[in-house]
Amino acid sequence: QVQLVESGGGSVQAGGLVRVSCAASGRTFSSYAMGWFRQAPGKERTFVAAISWSGGSTYYGDSVKGRFTISRDNAKNTVYLQMNSLKPEDTAVYYCAAKRDNYYLLFPERYDYWGQGTQVTVSS
Repeated sequence: QVQLVESGGGSVQAGGLVRVSCAASGRTFSSYAMGWFRQAPGKERTFVAAISWSGGSTYYGDSVKGRFTISRDNAKNTVYLQMNSLKPEDTAVYYCAAKRDNYYLLFPERYDYWGQGTQVTVSS
């Protein structure tokens, strides 16, 4: 069992930056690939970024490439999402998720554990 707790969301103006974090419980964090997803009101949950067990491979959604960076610190059981050059359309609840392997990381239905989400609001 893995419990995930996101933090670091908030309100920011367009062009600003925010870093959200996801702390995981348990001693097997390094055995899980991690992903970030987001969901805006009235819309489906969409893929933002993912990172493999070791951190050696990262993946990004097209809308965030070049602006967002995912990273992890396995010693701290934490995954991060650095969000730069934020746009109003980035406004959403951001969720982290854990997956037992490194496959199908773009698909939310493939993940095993989810956090409760943290709100990020970008104003124009």
